[in-house]
Amino acid sequence: MEKLFDILLKNRKILHDYLHKTPQQDLFRIPEGFNNNIWWNIAHVVVTPQLLLYGLSGRDFTIEKDLIDKYRKGTFPDGEPSKAEMEKIDAYLFSTIKHIQLDYEHGRFKNFQEYMTSPKIGLSSAEDALAFNVFHEGLHLGAIMALKHALQRDR
Repeated sequence: MEKLFDILLKNRKILHDYLHKTPQQDLFRIPEGFNNNIWWNIAHVVVTPQLLLYGLSGRDFTIEKDLIDKYRKGTFPDGEPSKAEMEKIDAYLFSTIKHIQLDYEHGRFKNFQEYMTSPKIGLSSAEDALAFNVFHEGLHLGAIMALKHALQRDR
């Protein structure tokens, strides 16, 4: 499990770099052929483990429910976020992974409800959810890379 957390933190560092090195107008722009933007993908990756681990274990979320509702599966970008919201997501990139790791180490995800993901990967434990989350974050990093390429193409 230690390796999964290490991979997640490395991916979050890459996302952090995209967040800070991408011009703000590009963070929010949706290129032709896409239905979301770089910002939405980063925020979505932050909220998804809340649903997969805390939600499916019957525990309280560690971030605001309004952020989860705004960026969960099935949502789309809706205008530009406030500066405060951007700062929260930025801070949550790392703090949520550390929080999840501590909660995992303390056995707080034992009461896990089985779940079938959109790509038809069944989750029956916190370990499954963490492994799936690594896959999920990789998909969204790929989407961000494609968005970045499309934004450069459209210049």
